[in-house]
Amino acid sequence: MKDITLKEIATKLGISITTVSKALKNYPDVSEKTKKAVIDLAQKLHYTPNSFAVNLRTKESKTIGLIIPEVMHHFFSNIINAIIDEAEKNGYLVIILQSNESLALEKKQVELLINKRVDGILISLSNESNNDEHIKEIINRKIPFVMFDKISKLSKCSKVIIDDQKAAFNAVQHLIDNGCKKIVHLRGPLNPQNSIDRYIGYKKALEKNNIPFDSKLVYTCENVTFDEGVYFAKHIIEEHPDVDGIFAITDLVAVGVLSYFNDHKIKVPEQVKIIGFSNWFMSQVLTPKLSTVDQPSNEMGVVSFNLLLEEMNCHKNDIEFTPRTIELETNVLIRESSLKTDN
Repeated sequence: MKDITLKEIATKLGISITTVSKALKNYPDVSEKTKKAVIDLAQKLHYTPNSFAVNLRTKESKTIGLIIPEVMHHFFSNIINAIIDEAEKNGYLVIILQSNESLALEKKQVELLINKRVDGILISLSNESNNDEHIKEIINRKIPFVMFDKISKLSKCSKVIIDDQKAAFNAVQHLIDNGCKKIVHLRGPLNPQNSIDRYIGYKKALEKNNIPFDSKLVYTCENVTFDEGVYFAKHIIEEHPDVDGIFAITDLVAVGVLSYFNDHKIKVPEQVKIIGFSNWFMSQVLTPKLSTVDQPSNEMGVVSFNLLLEEMNCHKNDIEFTPRTIELETNVLIRESSLKTDN
């Protein structure tokens, strides 16, 4: 079925295209009788406005692009829902793309969004990404742009973050306060800023409490998965049987550790205390329940979209916008896996 045009409606009613357009937009200089005739015929013919033509006139697509590393991750799924809700309230559609932690795919997705002429782009970087050329291209084209969660400190754009160093410090300090003296860190890949900062926070907590740093107690998760948690749990117990605390880069990795320990009768928290990061919903239904750092995922989605909206509105009205960074609060949620025991 071909699209109905304003010209066809005008021809059928014997009026001008301009009058049809004004009637559909409820202009006061068109009579109520004419408006009714136009609207009735438009509905009968299933007329819909040509969004491409509207976009050319308004210089807006009313769409934004959202690139995330992983759709299925609880943290990112919460962010997606929050962004979609905020976008819908403000008349925007969201194109959601998943980079799968791949720099090559992320570059293609950025190119796609630029070619689609989206009004703005939100991105949480893949593990391989930094201040690469595709990121610079967004900024150089002056496309409204916000990074969130996994960011590059080198990129000159707005950002919504948490203080990963402080959050990690507090997590490790909690383990120390509950008697841990030999603490393993299951860190993330070497590139992402949040992985770097959580590692630094871990080291700072040890330093403050006069616990010597031992690089052998740091294990690097390349993909940050449940299976890596299981794999490294086995190695930790074999290589460091006297370890008494574990701080994992995410809850997903921590759950892998806890699963291995439960299967091999290693008591948590009596023998080893564990704390994760992100407050994944599964952390509350495990035995024992997993202590974690609560990341405000819903708030991060809301704040990220509204910061982008502010920049898009400035861009639309030729008002200069100065990028800024918004830092959200975190807190340690203490559950059974890290509680102090008598032994």
